[in-house]
Amino acid sequence: MLVRKIQRHLDLLIDRYPQLLNCKEDIEKAYLILEECYENDHKLLIAGNGGSAADSEHIAGELMKRFKIQRSIPSDFAKKLKEIDQTRGADLANNLERGLMAIPLVAHEALTTAYINDVDGLGVFAQQLYGFARLGDVFLGISTSGNSKNIMSAAVVAKALGIKVVGLTGKDGGELVKMADVTIRVPETETYMIQELHLPVYHCLCLMLEDRFFGA
Repeated sequence: MLVRKIQRHLDLLIDRYPQLLNCKEDIEKAYLILEECYENDHKLLIAGNGGSAADSEHIAGELMKRFKIQRSIPSDFAKKLKEIDQTRGADLANNLERGLMAIPLVAHEALTTAYINDVDGLGVFAQQLYGFARLGDVFLGISTSGNSKNIMSAAVVAKALGIKVVGLTGKDGGELVKMADVTIRVPETETYMIQELHLPVYHCLCLMLEDRFFGA
């Protein structure tokens, strides 16, 4: 069960987007998977195509730096920075922010284009997962249909590695439902409408995680 300060973000999401009520339980399950991941100092690996690729980078941006809450670095690390370089260290101590490690697999152009050209255009996310993922990490696959071939290949690799899979899809869920540990299926079937509901869902997850790890 979620503590109150975390639950309030989910309640606000449903108040603002009542059509997501049927997704509430799966959003909570996805949050708990991510919470466990970060409690144990692991990372989130994210992939999607097109607009969902942009969402992958958006999510990483919200997790790797401040979203709404100040994330000052620990005082002992700030001290080390200043000892190494008094001027630069002071600036870094003031400006660095703690992050929750998230890697958007869509962001590595040299690696991805080389693999696409040399090996397999639909296996690039799977290759990255095989290289980046470690036990305890989580793969977030974003696919409006739930059937994207490169997302499904990555999910297969994730399961073979023993890491958990969270799916973010449309109403039908597609093949990803069978592979994922939890799938958040927003209640739309048109691609752009699905994407419009994905954003508030992942914003909610990011807010919940930020409050858990950096809130008062």
